Amino acid sequence: MLWRPSSKRVAAAQLTKFRAHIEREHGVELRDYAALHRWSVEHPSEFWSAVWEFAEVVGERGGVALVPAPERLQTVRWFPEARLNFAENLLRGDGARLAAVAEREGGERCAWTLTELREQVARWRAALRAAGVQSGERVVGWVGNGVEALAAMLGAASLGAVWASCSPDFGARGVLDRFEPLAPAVLVAVDGYIYGGKRFDLREKLGEVLAGLPSLRATFVAPWLDREAPLPHGARWIDEVFAATPREPLTFERTPFDHPLYVMFSSGTTGKPKCIVHGVGGTLLQHLKEHRLQCDIRAGERVFFHTTCGWMMWNWLVSALASEAAVVLYDGHPLAPRERLLELGAREQVAFFGVSAKYLDVLREERVARRAGWAALRTIASTGSVLAPESFDYVYASFGDVQLASISGGTDILSCFVGGDPTGPVWRGEIQAAGLGMDVDVFDDNGQSLASGAGELVCRPPFPSMPLGLWNDPGDERFRSSYFESYPGVWRHGDWIERTAHGGFVIRGRSDATLNVHGVRIGTAEIYSTVERIDGVLEALAVESTLQRREGLVLFVRLREGLALDDALRRRIAEELRQRMSPRHVPRYLFAAPDFPRTRNGKLSEVAVRELLHGRRPRNVE
Repeated sequence: MLWRPSSKRVAAAQLTKFRAHIEREHGVELRDYAALHRWSVEHPSEFWSAVWEFAEVVGERGGVALVPAPERLQTVRWFPEARLNFAENLLRGDGARLAAVAEREGGERCAWTLTELREQVARWRAALRAAGVQSGERVVGWVGNGVEALAAMLGAASLGAVWASCSPDFGARGVLDRFEPLAPAVLVAVDGYIYGGKRFDLREKLGEVLAGLPSLRATFVAPWLDREAPLPHGARWIDEVFAATPREPLTFERTPFDHPLYVMFSSGTTGKPKCIVHGVGGTLLQHLKEHRLQCDIRAGERVFFHTTCGWMMWNWLVSALASEAAVVLYDGHPLAPRERLLELGAREQVAFFGVSAKYLDVLREERVARRAGWAALRTIASTGSVLAPESFDYVYASFGDVQLASISGGTDILSCFVGGDPTGPVWRGEIQAAGLGMDVDVFDDNGQSLASGAGELVCRPPFPSMPLGLWNDPGDERFRSSYFESYPGVWRHGDWIERTAHGGFVIRGRSDATLNVHGVRIGTAEIYSTVERIDGVLEALAVESTLQRREGLVLFVRLREGLALDDALRRRIAEELRQRMSPRHVPRYLFAAPDFPRTRNGKLSEVAVRELLHGRRPRNVE
């Protein structure tokens, strides 16, 4: 055990207050988190109604929480009488409070009160209305992580329109693969960005994107590089659009609970990305639950997660506004210099600091220490890939009395299956608990629940953040095959996971990258956590070869500069795997590699390496 919250901290946690609310309203005794979780999945209607009440959701809830809907793949319809608006819930509260801080790598920093953010949203709403955008139409963003993306999304949501975004480092083909199926009405873009000290001008690529989206009625561009440079035909600077558009009061179009809000995109490692549709109510309720109960985000605090607008963590981050917290946005390289994000967190006094697991791995390897004067920090969150046990050690050695919330879910549900418990202990290398209201289990290949050992992460419906479906998917055929084909009626997520003795979980890797060595399935994360402990090994990637006469486990390692994969290091790697794991974990083939392919949010793409190894071109290289 690396950390246990003090009794004072437990008493102050919103989760504790919520549990007392449930006990009082429903006449039950819930002694701990496990009891509350069990109640939440056994009484989904009462639980999610209580989340609505506790979080004081703005809108009309109606008297019914869920009704059977056998014609829907999701089996139920949530809050069928409800009417609400996502933007209205994110823009509530005292107008004088800080709402957003945005900083770019070049050093620009701006801050907005809630009143100022509302004014920006009102301008975007008026501009979108002037372009003819109506409820249900798509507004897409090829944008950096700044206030323009935040305000444009909220402006679209205020109208009941649907938002989808990519980060500016996507190429034109990658943008079109995602946006073209949506037939968007308006594109919001930046003219360029700075990353790692380099300037990237997007205007030529923007012309390609405009040519590939004939449905566009307008394109609005925010000047991030050069306001005086010419834009492609059909694009306009947003300040000119604002100046030419009459101002209107900010109003909100309330829609049904299952009205579409976002289209999110799968990483596309096995083909063109899936366009995953998420609803207004399910997204809002899930994020309020995770922020307030699992992460203990409080009104008036500052919340940071390092992300781009092409990763689901951006959508997750900005929802913190609904908890009346301020969001801290950063656009740029997280490690140029190494201390940049730590300095940002300390300067802005963030209470919640979210980063990728790989970022913490780099800080650990390079022994980067916490910044002085960071008094507000209460929670560090990690996601994106498996957090190594050694990085748990690093966090507690460097940051002290914080909740380390290793969280995991996905774009597919725009939220988490497993995550934090601010009232419970943190055990080395373990995710604390299953999310409230999420009936998470571990299945073997035959669909039987496993009390021990690794298996498929599954979740039994219902849960409100299940997608409404996939875009242009008649009869939900692709949706069904993607998530429900393996275990009928049960969501299979694609993670290889193991339950722990403490009620937590350890993710062993993606199940599509799980290795089958002599009939035994091995999670890649087991190999990585062992090999990356060795001094000089920065990163590892494992795949299985089925080539004739070359079958077996293949391991690639990325080494510290100047280090060679000599016989001594080979023996050390093999011995560590044999002793810490098993002889089956020792690779038949071991190579050094200069770097690895990865998705845009930093996850290793074992699938791409496996395809290359077998002489096949990866289906998606964007």
